[in-house]
Amino acid sequence: MARLGGCVVVGALALGACSNETAVPDARVSVKQQALAQARTDAAAAAAHFCTTAADYVTAVDRYGDVLTATAPTVGDVQTAGTDLEQPRADATAAAQAAVDTQAAVVTAEKELAAAQAAAAAANTTAAGSSSATSPTPSPSPAPTVPPATVTRVKQAETEFTAAQQGISAQTPLRQAAQQFNAAAVALEMSWLALFADAGCLTDEAEKSAQKAVHDYTAALQQSLSDTGYFSGKVDGVYGPSTVDAVQALQKAHGLPVTGTVDKATQEALQSDLQAKGGAAAQEELASTAAVQQTLKLAGFWDGPVDGRWTPALTEALKEFQTELDVPATGTVDAATIAALEKAIAEAGKPTPSPTPSRSATSTAPEPSASTPKASTQT
Repeated sequence: MARLGGCVVVGALALGACSNETAVPDARVSVKQQALAQARTDAAAAAAHFCTTAADYVTAVDRYGDVLTATAPTVGDVQTAGTDLEQPRADATAAAQAAVDTQAAVVTAEKELAAAQAAAAAANTTAAGSSSATSPTPSPSPAPTVPPATVTRVKQAETEFTAAQQGISAQTPLRQAAQQFNAAAVALEMSWLALFADAGCLTDEAEKSAQKAVHDYTAALQQSLSDTGYFSGKVDGVYGPSTVDAVQALQKAHGLPVTGTVDKATQEALQSDLQAKGGAAAQEELASTAAVQQTLKLAGFWDGPVDGRWTPALTEALKEFQTELDVPATGTVDAATIAALEKAIAEAGKPTPSPTPSRSATSTAPEPSASTPKASTQT
């Protein structure tokens, strides 16, 4: 009986030892899981803050780059050279660094959790006296980081923008200063827009819309560059090296800052070359502008000539028309405007429902004669 009691005691001690051997590793796994959850929460918050500050910075740069809205730098803008960008730039840069740091913390936390899970699995295997180890459940991979090339391009654009600022003095001719400043601002804005997209700041729907807009814009640009002899590649809507080379060739031909991005001066030079060609491209553009003028005239928003020339007054008229259609007043004929216009036309073409006649009115209403025209549903 004593020997049996001794066996029970020894067995209990052994079980206690085994329990201690596995309890500590399991507790470490729990701690690491909590740390990973907190790291992911911090990373999500940092990413959201970056998206907000980056959007603010892009909007501030757009005053000088003119990619999103139609605003032109004034003499004062060129002379002060965008000093109002300093705080938004600092905020966006700090937020970007915080996003990078918190994402790195997620990667570290995942590695530590994997190590703790492996140690716990080994301890459980030893305690069970089994030679077969159970592999720990792998943690989800972290979200992909921003491509290094995107970050490099942002840094390069910031450097070029600073150089453009420093290169403008009281002796710099205003036209030259404006061209240099706008070219650098466009490159800076485009690089931050790419970073904004690559960082996952766009919703799925917004990303699809942005991708379509960029594709359509690039395809139109490639076609214009092809019509003027600067581009010989395929019109595919991809702003790749061949498109950059074509834009640079255009800029060199006109003595403009060679950036590979289409700023105001580059756009004007391209339009000048298209007009000089006098071919189908120029005619097509004139016809397109004339169609906008005619549409606005019929809608009562344009009282100018239908001559195919796009003027600031036409832009303002189009904005008023877009406001009436309850779409963003961009001043350009975009997809939202076309869709709203088609909807308005369709609704205008529907017959207006007449009130239900009373019994007495029904009995006295005259039959329609053959000469009475039917209401047209065409627009």
